[in-house]
Amino acid sequence: MATDFRSIPLIDITSLVEKWNHPNMAQHEGVAEVVRQLDRACREAGFFYVKGHGIPCSLIEEIRSISRQFFHLPYEEKLKIKLYPQTGYRGYQRVGENITKGVPDMHEAIDCYREITPGMYGHLGEAMEGHNRWPSEPPNFKKLMELYLDHCTDLSRKIMRGIALALGGPVDAFEGNTAGDPFWVLRVIGYPVVSHENGEEMQNSKNSVGCEAHTDYGLLTLVNQDDDITALQVRNSNGEWISAVPIPGTFVCNIGDMLKILTNGLYESTLHRVINNSPKYRVCVAYFYEPNYDAAIEPLDICVEKTGGTKKFQGAVYGKHLVSKVLTNFIM
Repeated sequence: MATDFRSIPLIDITSLVEKWNHPNMAQHEGVAEVVRQLDRACREAGFFYVKGHGIPCSLIEEIRSISRQFFHLPYEEKLKIKLYPQTGYRGYQRVGENITKGVPDMHEAIDCYREITPGMYGHLGEAMEGHNRWPSEPPNFKKLMELYLDHCTDLSRKIMRGIALALGGPVDAFEGNTAGDPFWVLRVIGYPVVSHENGEEMQNSKNSVGCEAHTDYGLLTLVNQDDDITALQVRNSNGEWISAVPIPGTFVCNIGDMLKILTNGLYESTLHRVINNSPKYRVCVAYFYEPNYDAAIEPLDICVEKTGGTKKFQGAVYGKHLVSKVLTNFIM
């Protein structure tokens, strides 16, 4: 459960990344320290930074750079990969097209999902069937993003192994039928300047919030944000908004609704929002590590024992949960 935290902890996960597949990783002193820090961060804030993650800083920066290049293209060019229900809700969305809790968000984005072929999950997967719509400009966009996706999926699995140990479970507690074949979501997001240095508001702006307060849907999120703009805010138990000030070379990580259910509320999926008060255009690339698309998610027995012996949440099928959110996310 989130507390009245005043800052977001920074965790060096080098030992976990190096030993993630070692048969005795749980006994390694460095890993044990990472596990303790993960447990505290997930209990107290539901958010944490990671360094020592093993993904080259050059790639992290290149991902933001190529994303910015896309958003600076003419509107007509971006519309070539426009998001539609018929594309499985994949593609480009204009500013204000995404809505959170009924309010248009002041951002534009490309939404990508792990691809689902027709009939792959029966009726459960129908709404999300489709192929990702990658732009032809800038060159190498698809190739670079797919490389980045591989890195993020690999890193997320390693962090989830640390979280499994933090809960006192086996290292592979979140694999197999839970997330042995994980679904993923990638959102490439651009936040326009809402308020200029001279105080003028963006033309036709109905809202200054880049993304309204929300929780994430899945297990774990990796946020790659601009180094020089503070916009992401996390709400503590007192209702105060704590800024996730960028730390170069790190990811901001947070846990999602499915992990909250699995831990029976021991770990909270914390409310967060984005407000870009900077006079600069902001880019953020968010990777969401999810359960298996058809996974039935219920509180783990070990977590039920730790939280009083009673299940606090009904089970949820991840794919059904995702679709229920996606179908209400857009003004089409």
